[in-house]
Amino acid sequence: MDRREELTEFLKSRRARVQPEDLGLKVFGGRRRVPGLRREELAQAAGVSADYYIRLEQGRADNVSQEILDAVAGVLSLSADEREHLARLAKPVRRTAKRRTPVERIRPGLQRLLDSMDDVPAFVLGRRMDVIGWNRLAAALIADFGNLEPKQRNIPRLVFLDPATRDFYPDWEAVAEETVGYLRMYAGRYPDDPELAELIGELSIHSPEFRQHWARHDVKDKTFGTKTQLHQVVGEITVRYETLQPPGEPDQLMVTYTVEPGSTSEENLRLLASWAASDEPADREPADREPVDREKSRFAAEDPELR
Repeated sequence: MDRREELTEFLKSRRARVQPEDLGLKVFGGRRRVPGLRREELAQAAGVSADYYIRLEQGRADNVSQEILDAVAGVLSLSADEREHLARLAKPVRRTAKRRTPVERIRPGLQRLLDSMDDVPAFVLGRRMDVIGWNRLAAALIADFGNLEPKQRNIPRLVFLDPATRDFYPDWEAVAEETVGYLRMYAGRYPDDPELAELIGELSIHSPEFRQHWARHDVKDKTFGTKTQLHQVVGEITVRYETLQPPGEPDQLMVTYTVEPGSTSEENLRLLASWAASDEPADREPADREPVDREKSRFAAEDPELR
């Protein structure tokens, strides 16, 4: 991913959301060629020269101060996540040459913690939203990760390449938007990640919905929220998710799902826990396990090119 191009497109997309009238600027002339603020109008409102802002937007400004970034962010009404994303793009950290990262694994102590949470679906996300650890209840609720090949244990691939997720998530559009927002946030942190570029390319080729979301340049860190899932065995479950970063694991996130006490969702989750306990254990995949036929998997991608 080209940092300069990413910075340019991000700022252009944020300018398009703001009208000059919102800032009390007078609009002269006839028809405007671009939606939202012009670069000169943004520069005026932020208190910088038009030439400097143009160089900033094009990624050609050296030693950009935080004060200028704050002024631009204020004019554009950027969220906290968007401000962080802008700072990473405008003030890049010197990185080593591109190279593939080693296979990411969950440490044993963290997996034991997941396994001890009998009544709480929980899983650990690694780089690029790969699912690298999970407990029995998470496998019963979301997907039988043990029966998926490692490459397919990836939230963006499941959301955009598996038609079953559209039935599983009644508000699929919101889930898709959130997924892309976090993936874009990750891209700002690790622009030289070749596996990320490969993932984005694959999703862009096979999912027009992903292409539409990606073109919006929305960013949102994964924190907490609510989502509803329609399980094929027990029915609807609305969960509250919390995202925690394990100490010593900067690239990993642990996600837990809880339900409202006394709710139908709590009852359905208990039924699911009982069903999961009596069913075949959804444990982690042993290292010497033979590959599983993904056509039998609940979340197998239907595109033959992905098999």
